[in-house]
Amino acid sequence: MTMLRTLFCPQILLADGWAANVVIAIDGHGRIAGIERGPTGSAHAEIVRGPVVPAQANLHSHAFQRAMAGLAEQAGATEDSFWTWREAMYRLVARMRPDDIEIVATKLYSELLKGGFGHVVEFHYLHHADGGRRYDDGAETSLRILKAAETAGIGLTHLPVFYAHAGFGGTAPNQGQLPFVHDVDPFLKLLERLAPACAAQGARLGLAIHSLRAATPEEMRAVLAAERTGGPVHIHVAEQEREVEDCLAWSGRRPVEFLLDEMPVDDRWCAIHATHMTPQETARLARSGAVAGLCPVTEANLGDGIFPAADFLGFGGAFGIGTDSHVATSVAEELRLLEYGQRLRDRRRNRLASGSGASVGRTMFDAALSGGGRAAGLDTHGISVGARADLVVLDGDHPFIGTASGDQILDRWLFATGSDAVRDVMASGQWVVRDGRHRDEEAIDRAFRDVLVKLA
Repeated sequence: MTMLRTLFCPQILLADGWAANVVIAIDGHGRIAGIERGPTGSAHAEIVRGPVVPAQANLHSHAFQRAMAGLAEQAGATEDSFWTWREAMYRLVARMRPDDIEIVATKLYSELLKGGFGHVVEFHYLHHADGGRRYDDGAETSLRILKAAETAGIGLTHLPVFYAHAGFGGTAPNQGQLPFVHDVDPFLKLLERLAPACAAQGARLGLAIHSLRAATPEEMRAVLAAERTGGPVHIHVAEQEREVEDCLAWSGRRPVEFLLDEMPVDDRWCAIHATHMTPQETARLARSGAVAGLCPVTEANLGDGIFPAADFLGFGGAFGIGTDSHVATSVAEELRLLEYGQRLRDRRRNRLASGSGASVGRTMFDAALSGGGRAAGLDTHGISVGARADLVVLDGDHPFIGTASGDQILDRWLFATGSDAVRDVMASGQWVVRDGRHRDEEAIDRAFRDVLVKLA
């Protein structure tokens, strides 16, 4: 087997814990082919310049929304909420074309890499032009997402989204939602169309159902019975209190309760947000095997609420993190706010540590790595033989990082430094970020700036 490169890592977080003086061999397919501890073969290896940790999988992205980050922070005439933010999002959608979607997604993916992510799960529902006008190729915008991921160099799980209605019970979509809408048969044809394109690029294909309010139970069952992706199944659920109230009025059951009662939820599923649950729902979701897809910065930005993470983990639940609307783009910001939300609610510290004396940063990092990898449909994750070589090199010259060891490195990164500590990032065996800069940063930024001017 042809080796692409070997790396000498003075400190590295392997699947079984921290290790010193390790050589990682990476093959021509971008996967880890060998791990040698206390190596004698390090003479010709490239020496990394700081502690190495696995890159995380970002399990929830709406890439086009990066273009509106910071533009929904002006107070309206009434109390602002997710629902008023959504109107601003519809106005952005009406102005975006396929070229714009690709450019914005490429910029976002370059930022996610710089933030410590090596893979992204794109929950993609912007399928059509303004007013619902169909493109000549129904997969046009999905293909732009694939191209953006390829250009940026990030791993991709692509989830085309089934979206048909404005509210529970099959309410007709409103004007702003028409670019998202599919009937069942065209949606299934879209999945078939995308299967070879994803396979050719090495991307994972799954599907998403936008939410219980955007698809009837009959439509959900029809999609699930006929799809053949074999990939993950994601759904937004119980994100807002009004959603819970509307679901109760429609069905007599709360959203997570309804989902678990009516759908074949298992470890292939990811419940995005799941913010508003009773203790019984929390326990049931944890025991279902589904991953909870948490996006703490977006959930805070939209005023959604705080996920019951401490209880969920206590029931054995699995979670991963995503950046959703992309008001933030880093691993550190999402994990930090996840922990701080629990502290603010409970008025206690160190809520998500695995036990007495355990590192909060290590507990959350390991859990998000496992849950995020599963939600992305990855067969392997972390730094182990056979896994993709998705690596983050933290800055060994940074005072906080250079003086730390073991789990303290993660605690310093997540709670004291943030993305400033990310020095180099490798995705699938290729360096895509060096010294904090993406390999195509100038060209990506120039194109992104032009799109922002156009959309203003």
